[in-house]
Amino acid sequence: MARSEVVILGSRTESWHGIRLRQALERHGLAVRRLGFDQCRLDAGGGPGGPVLGDLDDLPAAVVVRSIPAGSFEQVTLRLGLLHALAELGVLVVNTARAIERCVDKSMTSFLLARAGLPTPPTWVTETAEEAATIAAREQAAGRALVVKPLFGAQGKGLRLVREPGELPDPAEVGGVYYLQRFVGRPTADGAGWRDFRVFVVGSEAVAAMARQGTTWITNIGRGGQPVPVPARGILAELAVAAAAAVGADHAGVDLIETAEGGFLVLEVNSMPAWQGLQSVTPTDIADRIAAHVAARVRPVLEVA
Repeated sequence: MARSEVVILGSRTESWHGIRLRQALERHGLAVRRLGFDQCRLDAGGGPGGPVLGDLDDLPAAVVVRSIPAGSFEQVTLRLGLLHALAELGVLVVNTARAIERCVDKSMTSFLLARAGLPTPPTWVTETAEEAATIAAREQAAGRALVVKPLFGAQGKGLRLVREPGELPDPAEVGGVYYLQRFVGRPTADGAGWRDFRVFVVGSEAVAAMARQGTTWITNIGRGGQPVPVPARGILAELAVAAAAAVGADHAGVDLIETAEGGFLVLEVNSMPAWQGLQSVTPTDIADRIAAHVAARVRPVLEVA
């Protein structure tokens, strides 16, 4: 079988995002294969070994990670291990396993954002209910609330607003880890509801942005939020680009929220972002921007080969 130049890795079922990404990569002149992680394996020991991707005879020049499907801890560990092994063998991996690990773990994302000097809400992560209650009581005494988030989670699922210690969930409900972030949301001044922002970064450029407008403080598109186009420039764009760089992501969806003083705080960085809602309100072809970035990075590799 001829060597594929780019493999898109994710689930076996091709999603809206996967179709558009594959088509965009092909428009940029790249031969593309799409594979599910469960079609791959890792050979190790008794020889050079390494990743085996489906029925490909050779490793591709690049792997684009569209998603890492849900699975057991062991399955997810193996999938990340495959990505690490591919990079060790010189395959261009976008986004890298390290960037994905940093973004999937919200505690590490928060740490890296703060370490980079980016404005982000105060956040505490602990394994003990007692410490979580102490933090909640301290915030309550100062007239503040907390958002409890799953350490591993997306699309606004599992979020809980906590105003006093008695509202904290049981440890089993949060996987034994309390990720507590100071609540900074507020209704918009015009009374139109609540909003936050998603900026899509490719390379070192903010290529598209939207406000997510909702009737509650959880504004994710999948939870009923409505996308509203906003310019991908200014401080919003600068913070998003810096946040993607802080976690080492080639492309990312960066979530930000406006403060009462008119500034912005970075909430999260998604290394495997969806963009269907954003695409509906921007003229920028987001899949094409990702594909162009990948093509520019992979062509020198192909020329050497």
